[in-house]
Amino acid sequence: MSETKYYPRTALVVLTTLNLLNYVDRSVLFAVQPLVQSEFHLSNTQVGYLTSAFLGFYMIAAPFTGPLADRYSRKKIIIFGAIFWSALTLLTAVTHTYWELLVRHTLVGIGEATFVTIAPTFVADSFPERLRGRIFGIFYLAIPVGTAAGYLLGGALGPSHGWRFPFYIAAFPGFLLALLVAYLPEPPRGQFDSAKETPERASFSGLWRNPAFLCVTFGMAAATFSLGGIQVWMPTFLSQARGYSLQAANKMFGLIIVVDGILASLIGGWLGDKLLPRMKGSYYFVSAVSMGLGVPVMIVALFNPGPIMIPAIAVAAFFLLLNTSPLNTALVNSVGAHIRATAIAVNIFMFHLFGDVPSPTMMGYVADRHSLQAAFILPVIAMGVSSVILFYGMRFATPIRLDNPAGASAG
Repeated sequence: MSETKYYPRTALVVLTTLNLLNYVDRSVLFAVQPLVQSEFHLSNTQVGYLTSAFLGFYMIAAPFTGPLADRYSRKKIIIFGAIFWSALTLLTAVTHTYWELLVRHTLVGIGEATFVTIAPTFVADSFPERLRGRIFGIFYLAIPVGTAAGYLLGGALGPSHGWRFPFYIAAFPGFLLALLVAYLPEPPRGQFDSAKETPERASFSGLWRNPAFLCVTFGMAAATFSLGGIQVWMPTFLSQARGYSLQAANKMFGLIIVVDGILASLIGGWLGDKLLPRMKGSYYFVSAVSMGLGVPVMIVALFNPGPIMIPAIAVAAFFLLLNTSPLNTALVNSVGAHIRATAIAVNIFMFHLFGDVPSPTMMGYVADRHSLQAAFILPVIAMGVSSVILFYGMRFATPIRLDNPAGASAG
């Protein structure tokens, strides 16, 4: 295999693995948070605020890293971020109060923002537009697999070795992966793009007049509100409200996320690409349908504690995760290559601001005053809102030239 054909796949493997580690680090806390809550005597609201604070600083850092990546070496910024967040993860060893844990968590959010803002642009410039749904389906496998790995790692090691120990295991691979990124050559920006760089697609001010970008951003925000809250509170819900042990709840939910996530990420990207010749808004359509179908299934899961509950959770999680690669493909396609990292940074800021930054704390607030079951009504509503926004956004999707000659030589 020649070097030019081998390079894109090598970059995809390395960056996907680093993305996976990123999500492992995030979800370890979800698995051990009842242990953290017990040690520090925290309310549900305080526990939810750990994740909200992490995502808040992550969200604030993104708009600073995005413009840098559109002007300077993306590779160097990714390397710095990976080393920074891995080093901070090791600081869990000296975390002995709630406030120390809160500071540690917020700083990790800043480090991770450098990767999530930039890596998708690196991947997008490595493959032609007609394959982006499937390629992002592979890249975003890291979300369910990494999240599930964090649940499994924390659930297996936390009860027996203490809640800090899983963080040590999650930290070390980041240093090795940062070294591997150093050997990746950067692809030319926009080498496979076919759409013209109009003012709406090529400038920061144009983003606010770009309905394709705005619809995918706010649709993603509502979806993220739902998914973020469910990820944080589902193991606790299963253990406190449905009688499962914490270890069993983490194992069960972790397995659901990893199996559903692998299938949903690959199928979602494939469907978006497959439908592209027939409808320019195919990525919006797949995401909108999946969010809409998830609403009734999640209601069944929440209010039927019998044998149907776990299968219903699994089906609802599949629909929630099905939109991941189509939505991110729609986002990348909605803007030009030279503003893409900035657009992703703005997207990250917006969908976290209105999504998973408030949702864990809001759900904790409702749980403290009513019940965890009542708290899960919030993400169900958000799923419906996301579906409506994305159906509306289909009309604004960017047309893609399937015969674009620039994509013929992709490796």
